[in-house]
Amino acid sequence: MSTTATTDMTTGLLRVPGAKLYYEVRGAGPMLLISQSGEGDAGRSTDLVDHLVTDYTVVTYDRRGLSRSTLDDPAHGATMAQHADDVHRLLAGLTDTPALMLGCSLGASIGFHLAIDHPGQLGTLIAHEPVTPRLLPADQRAHHEKELEHIQQVHRRDGLAATIKMVAEVLGIDPSNPDAEPGLTPQPMTPQRVRNFGFFLEHDFTAIIGDTLDVAALADTRTRIVPAAGRTTPRTVFDNKCAFALADMLGTDTHRFPGGHNGNTTHPRAYAAALRAILNAV
Repeated sequence: MSTTATTDMTTGLLRVPGAKLYYEVRGAGPMLLISQSGEGDAGRSTDLVDHLVTDYTVVTYDRRGLSRSTLDDPAHGATMAQHADDVHRLLAGLTDTPALMLGCSLGASIGFHLAIDHPGQLGTLIAHEPVTPRLLPADQRAHHEKELEHIQQVHRRDGLAATIKMVAEVLGIDPSNPDAEPGLTPQPMTPQRVRNFGFFLEHDFTAIIGDTLDVAALADTRTRIVPAAGRTTPRTVFDNKCAFALADMLGTDTHRFPGGHNGNTTHPRAYAAALRAILNAV
């Protein structure tokens, strides 16, 4: 592991099997790892992190294959278990006490594997709209997995421009963000972000479809799992349904967070307040 200190941030590169993992650490207090959704890298959560660093040591990272986290073999992606192993190794190098984790979308699905495969490493996992079709009844699971496969086919045939709207519809995202908080850090569609989107659609969608998670084991993990969903995400989309299915399985409530599927980026101030309230109640 190599680290480089900047003004208010420590950055590092961690060697993991088959890849190098880039990460950032900011703040002071209990360790809180944020695993981002979609094509988001370590910088995607910057506004949310700004509102958390007074209370937490916040860790963000680029998933393998995104931005600065390079693969030894760029033609191959990763399974969900491999993504979770990356987080396990990252946390093991940073702390020897149970960490907190906010998992958004795909990040929540990664957190499930971490909670099961590495008991005791996570104290609390807030799972915001996990993209885990295995939480749903078999017919719904098959339907939503086919949705993801269809998006992949369209992306391969017609490119990203033809795909983004489909992704937004399947996940219940309103790209206009009409009630977003003011003063957000711009997130332009840079060439790097386009490459990240391509990797996400080609490889991480495959990881979601081929996931082998034992969802029943989530009820027995030592990690406190908190299901969460966006207040404005339509109840008909599968990521939102997964959050409520998780709550039903665990016998608990689904916490409603500000915004929709990407509320952590569109409503960072209010989202941080909701996150802090849950963590303070532990």
